[in-house]
Amino acid sequence: MGRRYVEVFSCKKQDYYQAIAAEVKEGGYESDYRASPPPRPKRTQNKDQMEYTEILKMRGLPYRCKKSDILKFFGKEFNLTDDKINITYRSDGKATGDAYVEFASAEEAKEAMCKDNMEIGSRYIELFPSYPDEARQAGSRSQR
Repeated sequence: MGRRYVEVFSCKKQDYYQAIAAEVKEGGYESDYRASPPPRPKRTQNKDQMEYTEILKMRGLPYRCKKSDILKFFGKEFNLTDDKINITYRSDGKATGDAYVEFASAEEAKEAMCKDNMEIGSRYIELFPSYPDEARQAGSRSQR
């Protein structure tokens, strides 16, 4: 929404009803005080414990991000070239905010995770281990 993305998670009915009850108890939307939202579900796996391939998925890229920006993001310590970066686009040609980057090895991709949550412009970038099939599918859906 606006310049931020929204994450949606499933929850139990009980969590939903507790959140609604807290809003009603505290005066609803007119109140200056808000009960804290239900706790975010924990991710099923820690990124350190996931299986790595030579491919990382980048999420949260600025929509005007170019391959050269991604090369700068990872720096010279990783031997990346333009042809190893795939920025994904929607069918209407607009960027999705995601990209797939292929490193020389799975070990190098895991080392590159040190860049997780660093910024490009004013956006923080999330990195995730990915697989060649996922990157290929995303590339085939892209127009550019």
